[in-house]
Amino acid sequence: MRDQIVDDLQLRIPTVPLRLISQGAEALIFMTNQHPYLPAGVNPCDVDNPGKYIIKYRPPKPYRHPKLDKRITATRTSSEAKLLHKLYQLGVKAPKLIAIDAPNGLIWMEFLGYQLPDMRYSSLKNWLWLLERESDRDHPVALADNVKDCCNGIGRSIGVLHLHGIVHGDLTTSNIVLTDEATLKPSLIDFGLSSYSGLPEDRAVDLYVLERALKSTHPVYAEKYWEWILDGYHDVHEEDGKRGRKKYSETISRFKEVRMRGRKRTMIG
Repeated sequence: MRDQIVDDLQLRIPTVPLRLISQGAEALIFMTNQHPYLPAGVNPCDVDNPGKYIIKYRPPKPYRHPKLDKRITATRTSSEAKLLHKLYQLGVKAPKLIAIDAPNGLIWMEFLGYQLPDMRYSSLKNWLWLLERESDRDHPVALADNVKDCCNGIGRSIGVLHLHGIVHGDLTTSNIVLTDEATLKPSLIDFGLSSYSGLPEDRAVDLYVLERALKSTHPVYAEKYWEWILDGYHDVHEEDGKRGRKKYSETISRFKEVRMRGRKRTMIG
């Protein structure tokens, strides 16, 4: 099935080399060295990783009526592209939008990240795993200052989203990448489930999903990582003044309720 989807995409963009790097329930993620509007080998000067681009492809869903499927695909693709542009305007680090083909479910965007020493890409999850493998009781590498700064930056980015009425919808350590090997600046990726919402409940669920992801993938240091993320989240709200402090208070209060509900479900099974 996957090979058929890849073949179908290659028919749509026959001159573009593709390398599948990830597959989710809704979309496939490809890497390419081909810019959509420039000849092969020619790259715009403002691209952080020249020669590397991401193509996100939402393939047709055979279980939906073809007309309905095309409408849903076009709407979701267009919404995600508009959101990426909005994040660029807000100064939130996220992939830059390069091109969109909404009817065919295609988004061409900037590639962010680099390869770790074990050849995996620099998602927050992979980077923390690499650090934690090198840690021991006397030398807790995972608690170095650069980890604290990275977590603060993640919290600040999420805070900016929430202050502007945006919820990510799928905040996991796989959907946060490090964009620079030297400065370790974090970037949020995969906004396919993102939406606009002014509800404290939706912001709280966003935070709860990330907290759960940290606890499941980085149990030893999860509490410390989460503390640093919340520090950054608090700071960006504090800088927004009275409105930000009010939103922060509402969100954290609801977050505690969401967390308690989650614990009860876990205990009951």
